[in-house]
Amino acid sequence: MVVEIFKTNVEKAAQTNYIIAVIKRQFPSYKINFDLEDCDKILRVEAVEPQWNVIIDYVNRLGFSCIRLE
Repeated sequence: MVVEIFKTNVEKAAQTNYIIAVIKRQFPSYKINFDLEDCDKILRVEAVEPQWNVIIDYVNRLGFSCIRLE
């Protein structure tokens, strides 16, 4: 499994639930969570081969910033 970490500007738990639902529709096997307590509002995605570019695109289309941290 690979874990990809993204910096976001998501602020509310309700927003995280919606973003997770959108990503899981396309990738049901992904394990996804947010850490809103972190200053970077971290999005973590765990999968065999996470498609990080698609995740960034989904989050951006929902109106949020999303930057992959390496």
